[in-house]
Amino acid sequence: MSKFELKLPKMGESVAEATITSWLKEVGDTIEMDEAIVEIATDKVDSEVPSEVEGVLVERYFEVDDVVGVGEVIAVIETNGEAPVEVTSASSSEKEELKELETEIPSVSSVKIESRKVADAISDLSSPSGKFYSPLVKNIAKTEGISLEELESIKGTGKDQRVTKNDILDYIESGRSSGSSKSVAKTVSEPVRIKPEADAPLPVTGQTGDEIIEMSRMGKLISKHMTDSLRTSAHVQSFVEVDVTNVVKWREKVKDAFQKREGQKITFTPVFMEAVAKALRDFPLMNISVEGDKIVKHKDINLGMAAALADGNLIVPVIKKADQLNLVGMTKTVNDLASRSRAGKLNPDDVQGGTFTVTNVGSFGSIMGTPIINQPQVGILALGSIRKIPAVIETPEGDLIGIRHKMILSHSYDHRVVNGALGSMFAKRVADYLEAWDLNTSF
Repeated sequence: MSKFELKLPKMGESVAEATITSWLKEVGDTIEMDEAIVEIATDKVDSEVPSEVEGVLVERYFEVDDVVGVGEVIAVIETNGEAPVEVTSASSSEKEELKELETEIPSVSSVKIESRKVADAISDLSSPSGKFYSPLVKNIAKTEGISLEELESIKGTGKDQRVTKNDILDYIESGRSSGSSKSVAKTVSEPVRIKPEADAPLPVTGQTGDEIIEMSRMGKLISKHMTDSLRTSAHVQSFVEVDVTNVVKWREKVKDAFQKREGQKITFTPVFMEAVAKALRDFPLMNISVEGDKIVKHKDINLGMAAALADGNLIVPVIKKADQLNLVGMTKTVNDLASRSRAGKLNPDDVQGGTFTVTNVGSFGSIMGTPIINQPQVGILALGSIRKIPAVIETPEGDLIGIRHKMILSHSYDHRVVNGALGSMFAKRVADYLEAWDLNTSF
């Protein structure tokens, strides 16, 4: 018999950790090759971790809601192989301490620490009373001028009443009065944490019969991502009306033949994505991102495509190298990402690396919208609904009134790095490509 260490796999270029959301196997269960063992969630997508071997699950190192770093061992499977994989032996309490050290001291996660060394490291972080304080907690206490005596008076919510990072931050933000009868004066040079009133949790109120609904994990992440974006970027909008009559007529003409030949339905979305990709190639300074005080000009044009989920949340799968796809390739990519989004089958890589985002508010009946930028990108384009409206048509014989198919493009962009001229010209270029659509375009 031998033991195999199941590690959290790499899930994309910018994904460094994931949260355990559900264990699909219990200790003692038989595991088949490629069978899912645990469900995980990142800030982008939910996924499953399959087993690389057959055997029996003998140990789980993490519980539900624990945060795990990429490459960390999450479980041990006993197999019938002859080449055992070394598993560091440690008591359950030592493993708990090791997990916290690896979370709060990044350098530790890359080093294999034996049980004895873990115990030695932990003892250095203990108080005279025997309480354990992580390096992060002790560093916060030192920065805020909290003495060891005052630290010991804080009520901990962690395992064995351990003081966690949130405990000490809550204690500081509450004025350092509720957790201790003693107060320690700060010197002028010491930093003072001031929590904005807007960020303070508000009491939940309601009338009799009202239903209080807890936000989902994804809903909380989206909420934070959106509010962070508004605090980060100076949002400005430009709006352009587009005559898409030729696009509508062309799709109506080719949709049956397209589905018969390709086995796929063709919607308006691939046509719009193609126009956006062309416009980004014309205006490369819209295909950028902001990181601190640096601007990253991206080589590839990777279009994020906002998709609605059944639970009301949104996810943004990415069309990689969109400017290199022809119309058939774009259609198949759009359809594939949309169907896997609705089925919850996206991979972590499917939602990584976007450089510009497009959202279709018209699919919900809106004629325009003012979308929030998907950080760290600098622009997002909202597609309004296509409507038949009376319009002036210029002809060699004079102006006429006719029925045309029109829509509104709403472009939100980051005014820190994109001025009004660039933001408006980009939206107008997308409109120009759509209005110039050839009725004889082949696929």
